[in-house]
Amino acid sequence: MSAEARFSRNEGQSEFDERVVFVNRCAKVVKGGRRFSFSAVVVVGDRDGRVGFGFGKANEVADAIRKGGDSAKKEMMRVKLVGKTIPHEVTGICDGGRVLLKPAPDGTGLIVGGGMRPVLEAAGVRDAIGKSLGSKNRLNVVKATVDALNKLRSAEEIASARA
Repeated sequence: MSAEARFSRNEGQSEFDERVVFVNRCAKVVKGGRRFSFSAVVVVGDRDGRVGFGFGKANEVADAIRKGGDSAKKEMMRVKLVGKTIPHEVTGICDGGRVLLKPAPDGTGLIVGGGMRPVLEAAGVRDAIGKSLGSKNRLNVVKATVDALNKLRSAEEIASARA
C-alpha cells in the first residue's frame, strides 16, 4: 500500500481529510500456517488548523484503518498558524524521532519528507521546510511532528509570557 493513500468516507465525516501514513503487516506462525494482523497509522485534519493522528490494529486492513481514523478524530488538537505557514522554528521529539520545522515564505510549498507531509497537509500548513533528524520510523516521525506543532506559540502568547 502506498505511504500516502487516501480513503474518503462519506459517513457525515466529510469535513476531515483522512490520510493513511503507513500500514504494517505482522505475522504470527500457528499450527495451520501464518496468521496475519495489521496496524495502521492514520492522520486526520480539517486543513484549517486542526489535526490528530491515530494508531489502529486489527485482523483486516480496513478495520485497522477505521480504528486509526476513529482514534485520530478523538485526539485532534488546534495548531497555531500564521497565514499558511508556522509562526516560528520548532523541534519535536518522540522516542528516536526528531523533527525540525521552519516557516517559509508564501509560495514555497511543503519541503518535508516521510511522515511529516501528511500531518502538515492535514493541519493546513502550505509553506514550511522540515527535516527529519533521527529515526526513520514513520510512527515516531508522525508523533514528533505532532509534538512540534503542539509547541508552536503565537506572537501574542510569547509577548505576554515575557511581560
